[in-house]
Amino acid sequence: MEQKGKLVVISGFSGAGKGTLMKALLAAHPDRYALSVSATTRDPRPGEKDGVDYFFVTDETFDSMIQKDEFLEYAKYVSHSYGTPRSYVEENLNLGKNVILEIEIQGALKVKEKIKDAVLMFVTAPDAGTLRDRLVGRGTETPEVIAARLARACEESEGIENYDYLVVNDTVDHASALIDQLICDEQSQNTGRDQEYRVSANIDFINQMRENLKSFSKGE
Repeated sequence: MEQKGKLVVISGFSGAGKGTLMKALLAAHPDRYALSVSATTRDPRPGEKDGVDYFFVTDETFDSMIQKDEFLEYAKYVSHSYGTPRSYVEENLNLGKNVILEIEIQGALKVKEKIKDAVLMFVTAPDAGTLRDRLVGRGTETPEVIAARLARACEESEGIENYDYLVVNDTVDHASALIDQLICDEQSQNTGRDQEYRVSANIDFINQMRENLKSFSKGE
């Protein structure tokens, strides 16, 4: 019987490089991983494909899925809704694939409630200064938006202790290989060598990151 896959929830600060890491992981191990596809009530953008980028559904269908408890987590915003369909995740897990779910902290905790053995990973830059530099380096956002993102990161840092592992994205190759190692070890229940990456082993680092983010968000 094929080994069942692991559900892995990835969260992290804006600018930490989550999306880049996920692309690298999937490119290196396409047979081992599947990226969860969310359902949304918004219209497709040019080039987006149903079932690949998102499952595009009506408001009525989305509400019906909520009533039937078909989401692992969902969020309703002012104009659109987004959710993680349980069936897509479970199908891929049963095929032996590890399913990667990239969502924010609130959604991650909802998923953990429903799938107890889900593995939660938080991605961060090596330090708050690097995070700020990456946001500035994009060249696409105003100073006000960058300040708002840093303030948001400060808020998000309060929830890191709910995660299993802390992944420092120093380089894409190293961090994506580390994520792969942690997931493989979780799947084989060989987690003894991974203790240094546990959130509980990195509290000093997390506290320092919090303090620096607070200073940056105040414009210091």
